[in-house]
Amino acid sequence: MRKLYVLLLGLMLAWQATPARAADNGSWSVYPVASKIAARPYFYLSADPGQTLTDQVAVQNRTGTPLTFRVYAADAYNTARDGGFAVRTLKERMLGVGAWAKPARSRITVPGHGTVTVPFTLHVPDGAEPGDHPGAIVALDERVDPGGGSLALGVQRAVGARVYLRVSGPTLPALSVGQLHLTHHQPLIPWLGAGTATVSYTLRNTGNITLDPKVELKARGLFGRTLLDRELTGVPSELLPGQSVRLTETWRGAPQLDRADVTLTASAPGTRQSASASFLALPWLLAALVFVAGVVTGVLLVRARRGRVRRSARVRPSPRARPTPSRPRSSPSARP
Repeated sequence: MRKLYVLLLGLMLAWQATPARAADNGSWSVYPVASKIAARPYFYLSADPGQTLTDQVAVQNRTGTPLTFRVYAADAYNTARDGGFAVRTLKERMLGVGAWAKPARSRITVPGHGTVTVPFTLHVPDGAEPGDHPGAIVALDERVDPGGGSLALGVQRAVGARVYLRVSGPTLPALSVGQLHLTHHQPLIPWLGAGTATVSYTLRNTGNITLDPKVELKARGLFGRTLLDRELTGVPSELLPGQSVRLTETWRGAPQLDRADVTLTASAPGTRQSASASFLALPWLLAALVFVAGVVTGVLLVRARRGRVRRSARVRPSPRARPTPSRPRSSPSARP
């Protein structure tokens, strides 16, 4: 039996609604050690290229038995499914915080209901690009929880404290919207159900700072009528530099007989981009009836034309034959 290992970086990072709340999964927590001023929900760091920072992360065991963790730094990214905040696994290549931050201890054992503090250094290289470099300090439980079924599924769990690092230098907010695609869905019987349209698009952060984009969807029908005008939900609140997400929005109540021109606009402070597409809403049943009516009309016209041709041929007079000249009859000659 072959065993598959799945690393669940269930960082619970999105659950940190209050400043003092740590990232945890119910069994252990990972959070920045409180500063002299106040507790911190995340690591907010800024540095110049070539500068080295030091800080501390706390790992708290919420169970009654000792737990052993692998502690490492990781780069962050947006998930393709919904744009959520996630971090790289230990075996993936690191280019930012994951490569620059070094915990003082790579493995720790935390006693039941105990806490261990791990110092770490973060050295920003001289050639580091300015802007945001998000990441996390992760505590990974290297134990593999066995799965069941014919194909065993092993699960590893990890929790991380987010690191928001900004390297000094010029900042550039920039968004791009692309691959706008529309799919129109008609009810089986026209106007006896609601029409829907699926709007798919790609949103990409082409700048060097984290953005909180707002996306608006507008649709205009024939003669400039407003069919739709709304701000979309489900857009990631943190679109990290260099990251892109593929998002989908459902438009319920889309027209069933119209031409719709759709414009999607993404904006954030300092940047605004749009993309456009259109579709023709035509009920397939109505289109089929129009097609059949056109075919029938065409057949009838052809038949009518042929009938007129045949009738005209019957009534047309035939040309008269020319009379053949008769030879004169010779009279019998007289006998002597």
